[in-house]
Amino acid sequence: MANRKITVEVSDTLLERAQAASGKGVTATVREGLRLMAAADAYRGLRRLRGKVKLSIALDRLREDRT
Repeated sequence: MANRKITVEVSDTLLERAQAASGKGVTATVREGLRLMAAADAYRGLRRLRGKVKLSIALDRLREDRT
């Protein structure tokens, strides 16, 4: 995976709040925010499939390995 160097302009307040929430530095905070946005998009796609995909899974059988 190639990396890109970018320049972003954000408000000081937003960056400070994001860093406080993540407990990380600027770069790590921005990366985590981008990952969260990508994950949210994937979840939206999965929610669109809710009720449209039929699975034939026996829950009791799946749980056998937990005992």
